[in-house]
Amino acid sequence: MKYLFPDISNQLSNALGSIPFFMPEIYITVLFVLVIVTDLLFGKNSARLCRTIACAGMVVVIFKDLQQFEQILSGGHFLFGSMLLLHRTAIVFKLIIDLLSFILLLYFEWDHRLKAHKKGLSDLYTIVVGSVLGLHLMIMAVNLLSIYLAIEFVSLASYLLVAYRSENAFSTEAGLKYVLFGAASSAVMLYGISLLYGFGGTLDLFSGHMAERLAQVNTMSVSFAIVLVLAGIGFKLSFVPAHFWVPDVYEGAATPVTAYLSTLPKIAAFALLVNFVTPFVFYDHWKGFDFRLVLSAIGILTMIAGNFAAVLQSNVKRMLAYSGIGHTGFALMALVTFTPQGLSALTYYLLMYGLANIAALALANYFENAEGITDVKDYKGLGFKYPLASVCFVVVLISLTGLPVSAGFTGKLFVFSAVYSIYQQNHDVWLLALLITGALTTVVALFYYIKVPLNLFLKRTELIVSENKWSYNLVILSTMIAIALIIFGIFPDLLIKYM
Repeated sequence: MKYLFPDISNQLSNALGSIPFFMPEIYITVLFVLVIVTDLLFGKNSARLCRTIACAGMVVVIFKDLQQFEQILSGGHFLFGSMLLLHRTAIVFKLIIDLLSFILLLYFEWDHRLKAHKKGLSDLYTIVVGSVLGLHLMIMAVNLLSIYLAIEFVSLASYLLVAYRSENAFSTEAGLKYVLFGAASSAVMLYGISLLYGFGGTLDLFSGHMAERLAQVNTMSVSFAIVLVLAGIGFKLSFVPAHFWVPDVYEGAATPVTAYLSTLPKIAAFALLVNFVTPFVFYDHWKGFDFRLVLSAIGILTMIAGNFAAVLQSNVKRMLAYSGIGHTGFALMALVTFTPQGLSALTYYLLMYGLANIAALALANYFENAEGITDVKDYKGLGFKYPLASVCFVVVLISLTGLPVSAGFTGKLFVFSAVYSIYQQNHDVWLLALLITGALTTVVALFYYIKVPLNLFLKRTELIVSENKWSYNLVILSTMIAIALIIFGIFPDLLIKYM
């Protein structure tokens, strides 16, 4: 036992030394406790107070994130025995997550059906704040154990959110389907992690030993284990072939929950994927699993499957679900460059995608609240009845398509530039295939995104005065995002220099 005392002392010193670099997460934990205690003290009438506390708390967390840039001037820091890694890119991802979380916390109350739910919204705010902590851990996780725990943390929150609105059979089915697919993907990933641990003798990705030891193991065995881990991460990213759950779950969940699922877990999963592949890609003697080939092939299939399936959809939420799959494939283009330029393009693209996708779903929610419609064919002539919301919808969809002068266009341009610069160096055929597929699927995206403005402004129908309450807050939120998308499209240097 006496031989363990020095190690315990070192571990304790390491944990205490990590706390100053873990302050945003500590603040989120305190915020989670505050929200849940407020809910317990005030009951169903606490929704407005819980929302105020959660939003104010997220603003504080964002400031704590910004302060961390000063802490990493000398380089990244491993925390809690190399379970987590804090570096510049991780802070940028955390800022994106926290900003979008703040927007979503504002948005939840503006869905009339969700607000009218008999359970109230207090529990929902508690779940979202708790999930943000899990998302932060996903972004910083560099140990196979911390990776698994962080993903499960976020998954549990996601299951609860999807099943939160259970007043109809379709919503209940969506929640059950998500839980079953999630449990299966977690089991598959855990099996892959156990194999990597058995082959490498360590759970620490950045220890310097894992890649070295795995390089000495049978290539097929290691590749099989890595594929299993990628399948678990792919469930969060919703890339092919782990995308089957997306349309039904997105359609069945409440629209603000769909906005959450299509942005936050996906962005955090990209940060997690970067952490996972980095030790292998930059190990000079790694000759086994070809990450660039596999992720490029997945990206190509994901762009094709997502965009072509979206063309066939008439339900707006299902269309945006499939388009989100296509955007995942496009973002993989930036990741497979394995360069700082590609990583910068990835973070910029994900931020613009997150803003635009939340705005698109908020506007779909606005028309659902005002007219009770979810099908794009029912949008006929509504552009003249709701002009501001309709114009904002067009601007947001222009950004999602990637047309000038939107931020979506700038983001895609950064991604194409990063991929093309690497292609010029090594003439990798897979990078060329990605460039061609990305360009073609951007054209395909026009065919389904244009359905919305086509019906809003170019097709006429008899307009009937609606008795439903309009959601002015959704229009204000969407207008602000639409303006931001134009500003960042024209002046991308306002953000890209910090990415």
